[in-house]
Amino acid sequence: MRRIKKSSAKGIKMQSRFNAVFEKRGNWWIGYAEELPGANSQGRTLKEVRENLKEAIKLIIETNRELARVEGLAQN
Repeated sequence: MRRIKKSSAKGIKMQSRFNAVFEKRGNWWIGYAEELPGANSQGRTLKEVRENLKEAIKLIIETNRELARVEGLAQN
């Protein structure tokens, strides 16, 4: 499981938890977060794939947050 800290506009810290699945495929490890479509990664070691997946989750959340902000501005 991974914890990603995120903060709201009011500065309140929140944490989200995602179930991470890691599988060994040949010489590579793959990983993905079940609850977050598109959050997947790979690495040559389990440590590397965990770090890569954490970064992928962070980027997806940041992008989704920005898209929601832009869409909210467009609707006003």
